[in-house]
Amino acid sequence: MDITQLILDDHHEQRRLFAMLEQISRTDSEVLSALWGRLGSFLELHAAAEEEIFYPALLQVGLAARRASGVESETLDAIHDHNDIRDAIAEVARHPVASDGWFAAVAAANLANSDHMAEEEREGLTDFRRLASLQRRHDLAVAFAAFEARHLAGVSPQDRDPAEYVREAEEGLRPPSGGSLSIGSLKKT
Repeated sequence: MDITQLILDDHHEQRRLFAMLEQISRTDSEVLSALWGRLGSFLELHAAAEEEIFYPALLQVGLAARRASGVESETLDAIHDHNDIRDAIAEVARHPVASDGWFAAVAAANLANSDHMAEEEREGLTDFRRLASLQRRHDLAVAFAAFEARHLAGVSPQDRDPAEYVREAEEGLRPPSGGSLSIGSLKKT
């Protein structure tokens, strides 16, 4: 197993579910509601798993490779994107299923999620494959799969302040050399 592949597999499933929504009749609100419920929960769970497992590890390997500014920037952007996706999911809930507003909100969620996935696939996942060992990627895949399995019933949506997220994640890391983690502009003063 490789965490980067598990994340890509989740991305494929998200794209598949959005495509399914586009192919269901607007008059079938029961099916639309059920599929959206599954997709909305899955988007929330995927973001929570990335925030719990993947992004702290990306920061760690980036710091060890002396690529702090690159991985910090990627992580800040990803957490911001997760917040946008959560907001888009919440907007869908404000509209009656199958209404024009509902379809517009689903389309906005799809766009926010698609933009995030494309960027993550070009940057964070690519960097992580370059910087992390196969064993590290395997160990994280096990943790990622376990997190998603343990929270299959869903997670509570929680927006995060991107800068605070990075600060807290970096504070939780142990520097490889035993030194200080004086991380660029995100260091607490």
